[in-house]
Amino acid sequence: MFVATRSLASTASRRAALRTTSVRAASTAAARSTTGNSSAILALLGAATATVAYTSSSLLESTKCDKVPVYGVPGTNRERTFLAVKPDGVQRGLVGDIIARFEKRGYKLVGLKMVWPTMEMAQTHYKDLSKKPFFPSLCQFFSSGPIICMCWEGKDIIKQGRQMLGETQPLASKPGSIRGDYSIDLGRNICHGSDSPEAAAHELEMWFPEGVNDWGKTVDSWVYES
Repeated sequence: MFVATRSLASTASRRAALRTTSVRAASTAAARSTTGNSSAILALLGAATATVAYTSSSLLESTKCDKVPVYGVPGTNRERTFLAVKPDGVQRGLVGDIIARFEKRGYKLVGLKMVWPTMEMAQTHYKDLSKKPFFPSLCQFFSSGPIICMCWEGKDIIKQGRQMLGETQPLASKPGSIRGDYSIDLGRNICHGSDSPEAAAHELEMWFPEGVNDWGKTVDSWVYES
């Protein structure tokens, strides 16, 4: 009886030891697996971080470009012009449509702000028309509310910008131009655009004394052949 009891106790002890050993082995395997998974996750995170950093760096480099005067470089792809949406265009909510036309064509917006001109600013802007009989009413209208000042950059933008705006007299403007589509009366012709490199330089220096943004447009290779 004593021998049988001792044998049973010995068997139970061995089974308990085996269970303990199995638990320890399982714990060790689990710990090794967790460590392995953690290392893999950390490796993936490190690779992802490096990829994001490289991509960000590449994008930053691609948007850099040489600094030029506020009026750009006439006769090149970096020619610039001053365009303004007048108080009537702002009131009528046409700002977005006008900007979209230039962007969709491929031109680059390098300066944009809203300004409420004073009478003095209006008179300075239109000083070349100071001898005209309509000068006082023109300046009064131009200073009657906020305008949107823009600097656009691109090949032949001064001439092309004027063509996109249409004739000064809206009724003479072709359908498809901004004035041909959106205006009727001469005194409410929505927008202004520089008519020469000299005018562009004067107007851009006046309306953007703080300068504009020299940035590279990453899709320009799809706009210009070279």
